[in-house]
Order: sequence, then C-alpha cells, then structure tokens
Amino acid sequence: QQQQQQQQQQQQQQQQHQPQQQMKGKPLPQKDPAKYRSISNPRGYSGQSMEMGESVESGYSNVSRRSEIGPIMGSSSWDKSSSDKGNSQNADDDKMEGAKRVIQELNRAIGPERRIAAISNACAEFDHWDTDKHNAELQLGGANMLCLVLSMTEEEDEIRMICAALEMVYRASTEVVRKSFQDVGPAVIPLLLKLLQRCEDANMKHAEVSILNISKVLLYFSRVAELRDPLARHPELLCALTRVGTSILNPDSRVLRMRVIANLSNSEENKILMMEHSGLLPAVLKIAALDLSEGAREYASACLMDIASSPNTQVALAKNEKLLSTLVKLAVTDDKDETREYAITAMQNLAFSKENRSILVHYSNGVVLEALKKIVSMDTNDKARRRAAGALTNLACDETANIMASHNGLINAIARVTTHDSNYDVQKRACLALTKIASSCTPENTSFEEIMTVLITAATSPNSTGIPAVFRVQARDASRRIAMARLPGVLETLANMSSAKIYSAKDKENAMRAIMHLTNETKNRKILCNKVILNALVTASNIEDTDMFETRDSAIVAIERLATELSNRQYMARHDDLLIAIAKATERESKSELAGEKITQPRLAKQLLMSLLLAM
Repeated sequence: QQQQQQQQQQQQQQQQHQPQQQMKGKPLPQKDPAKYRSISNPRGYSGQSMEMGESVESGYSNVSRRSEIGPIMGSSSWDKSSSDKGNSQNADDDKMEGAKRVIQELNRAIGPERRIAAISNACAEFDHWDTDKHNAELQLGGANMLCLVLSMTEEEDEIRMICAALEMVYRASTEVVRKSFQDVGPAVIPLLLKLLQRCEDANMKHAEVSILNISKVLLYFSRVAELRDPLARHPELLCALTRVGTSILNPDSRVLRMRVIANLSNSEENKILMMEHSGLLPAVLKIAALDLSEGAREYASACLMDIASSPNTQVALAKNEKLLSTLVKLAVTDDKDETREYAITAMQNLAFSKENRSILVHYSNGVVLEALKKIVSMDTNDKARRRAAGALTNLACDETANIMASHNGLINAIARVTTHDSNYDVQKRACLALTKIASSCTPENTSFEEIMTVLITAATSPNSTGIPAVFRVQARDASRRIAMARLPGVLETLANMSSAKIYSAKDKENAMRAIMHLTNETKNRKILCNKVILNALVTASNIEDTDMFETRDSAIVAIERLATELSNRQYMARHDDLLIAIAKATERESKSELAGEKITQPRLAKQLLMSLLLAM
C-alpha cells in the first residue's frame, strides 16, 4: 500500500509539472550589441571622429563591435551591509534550499519515473529570470548534475526536459557561466552537438524545442569573451554552426545559431579560423543574402563586419565576389538599420587595406561606389551615412581618386552632404572624403573644374575641414593656376577662409598660401587685384599673433607680386589701409635688417611702398 501511495504521489507530481515540460522557456531577451571599433593611425593626417582619434588613412576602419554579454549580476544578498544581511538571510536560505532539493532529487533518481519527476521539479525550480538565483544554482552544481543525467539517458522526453533545464540554469552572469564551463564544458559540448545533429536529422520527438534550447545554451557560452576561442576550436562546433545554411530550422533557431556565430567572430583569434573554414563563410553569406528572417540577416551582417575588421582577413575577403555582392545588397536594400550599418562597416573595413581599394572601386563597374553614393546621400540612418562617408574616405588614394572623381555624380553627392546633411558628424566625414579625393587626383585628371566647384560648395559648411589645404596643393601646381583663378567662387572662398574667425590658424595659413601661389602666375595678377582679395591681404598683413607670422608674410609677398603689374598700382594705392599695412611691413624689415637677421625672402616692402606712393 505504501508503494502504491508513493507511485500515486509521483504520478500527481508528474501531472502537475507536465505544462513545464512542454514549455520552450521564456523568449531570450534581445539586446543590441554595442558597437566599438579598433582604430589604427598610419598617417598623422587630420580628422578627429566623435568616438576615437582617427586618421584619414584609417578612415573609420577596422571597425568591430562588442558582442552580446550575459545578464549583469546585480547586488546579491551577500554583497549587502551586515544589517541588510540579517534581514534577508532567510530569503537567501529559501532560494538556496529549493535548488539544493532539486539537485539532490536528480542525484538520487533511479528509474525512469523518478528521473522524470526529478527533472520536472528541476524545470519548475529553474524557470525564472533571477540572475543571482541562477548563479547560486550553478555554484551548487545544477549544471553538473543535469549534464550527468543527460549523459546517462536515451529517453527522448528526458532529453528534451534536461535541455530545457540546462537552458534555464545557464541564465546566469557571464562570470559564473565561465566557471561552470570550466567544470562541464569539455563533457557537455560534445554531448549537446551530438544531440543537435540527432534533432536536425529528425530522429527525435520535439526536435524543434530541443534545438532551440541547445542553441540557447551555446549562445550563453559564446557571450563569455574568454570562452570564444576554445569554443571555436572545438572539433565539431563550427561544423554544427555551418549547418545553419543547410538544415531545415525554424526562424528562431536560425537567429540563435547566427547569434552564436556572430559572437564567436567577435574574437580576434577566431577571425582567420572562421574565414578559412570550408563551409562557414558560404553559410553566413547564404543567410545574409537569402534568409527571410530579419534577425538572421542582421547577425550574419554583424559576423561579416567582425571578420572583415582584421587586417589578416581583409585581402582574402576582398577577392570574394560573392561576399562583395552580398554586402552591397545588404547595405542598400535591407530594411533594418543595424543590418545596413554592419554591411557598410564591413566594406569600410575592407577598404582599409591599400591592396583592396582598387579592387573595390573597379568591382562590377563601380557598383560599390554607386552603393556608397546612394547610402551617404539618401539613407535615413545617421550611422549608416557616417559609415558610408568613412568607406569613401578609405577608398580614396592615388590609385583610385581619378576614378572616384569621374564616377557619375559621386563628388557632387558628397558635396551636398557636407552642407545639407542633418548630422554634423556626417557632414565632417563627407568633407574629409571629398578633400581626400581632391588631394589625391593627378594633374591630368579631367574633372579638375568639377572638383574645385564641389570644394567651393563644401567650404560653406560649418563642419568643413581640410579644404584650404587642398586649394593650397592645387595652387602650387603651375599648370592649374590660370584655370583655378578663373573658376567662379574660388577667389572669394580663399579670401573668406584666410580671414574668417570660424577657420583655424592652419586653415588661414593654407588659404593665404594658395592666394600667394596664384599671384605667382603673371596672367593672374590683374584678376586677383580686386577688393575681395585686397581686403583679405590687408587683414592678414596686420596680424600680430606670433604663431601666424607665416600667414602675414605670405600676404605681404602676394601684395608685392600684385604690384609688379603696373596697371594694378594706382588701384592698390587707393585701397583702404593697404599703404598702412605696407608701411608697417617696411618698418619690420628695417628693424630686421638693423638686427642682422637672416631672411629667406628679399626685403621688398620699402620698394613696394615707394612704387605705390609714386602711383598715387
């Protein structure tokens, strides 16, 4: 009779816990991974980003992200003050007592019925989202006991329930998960992968539920940074993850599988390994290009971005045409902001390598340039537009600048972004891309006038940077001076840059040097002798700041060159304050001569002053 009563009680318990057995567990919290990047600085050439110091050459490149992290461990009861501990000790004991009880039941369960009852009780006990409690359950050996029972049974119902209980108990903090993995990882990973294969082959009841729970356990492990390297090097794990592209899985399972892959790819040690794996990259590309699940495509795009962030993988990846076409498709057509951003960042990373720039610019008759043009000017997401501007900056170099400048509408689109984009950081990065293209163009480039025109447009942006330096470089080329001085807006822009308060001292110096170079051309001197240029020259020649003496001296040289044209002298002599500026320069030269100072330029201020007075 006692045995019959015990059996009846066990049957009642089993019936009470039957609903928990059928549950998949609560949905895994979705967290957007934070985006970080690793920046190198090959050149010391301008440009500070909003996040970290970046050079034009690095161009917002080698961008990776911080992958998903597990639940953050809150203040547990034993972290509190002594008075709080006394008040909450009973509650802590109650939490621990339930976990101890179900673990002991699992240990003592002999026979199918008792095992089923013990596993049911474990599911009921572990199914919650209290991180501290899950930490305690792992520390008491809950995962160890579940793995032991899993290794000893072939019953499909028991396997399904144990996988569910493992998923529940591993909802702990990353540190405790790491410690638990050190104890059970070498044994549990092969066991879970074997069950995963069995479920995918449709050789088990409730296979979808078990696939979901096994995938979640792998996800919890992959969230721990220290475990990504050993996980990726497990003999069968990458092969199991590769089946995401071939197995018949429901959308949730595919998303979970891609999240695991994305987390593993976030480890620097795994990038080459995953790229060189025979089936993993093709599987990721298949999901990225064809999967109907928005989440699966997002994590596939994140995986491609992370793998492309390593200098050791970039050259090989850029030669993969299927990869390039997939990135372009994701960047232009995907509906989700994060997916587009990750794909654009992957292209930006690939463009970081000098060997890749020509490949990317020429790929499929400029489809990469066309995609970036569309994104930087039309994408609704600020981060996507910013990344596109960074990719264009990376692509610009001596070998590609002429092609980029000649690409239909590209530099005009970038110029519009520098002035009309709603995000100041996007404006600044677009300006950086434009100046790098312009400064890298060769003298024989046929788009010179168009480049100068877009630079004039970009110069009106409050976030413009580096444009005066480009004008200075172009004006230094003697073959460009005549055409440059006659382009509408160039002289007015240079005059404004050399004197306006919004420009830095270096920008003012570059603008004044550009004017000085233009006056070196005899045919330009009549054109430059106008009120706008003379105002700028007088302002610069009166500078008292010792850090800007080179700007002042460049202005005096420009005035001297303009005065060599006889027809200019009378107009110059009557210009407001110009004679005063030359008189001051004469006085400075006289003092310098008396002091015996050596100079690189001849002292011509006195002769200039006399010639202007004579002209009056």
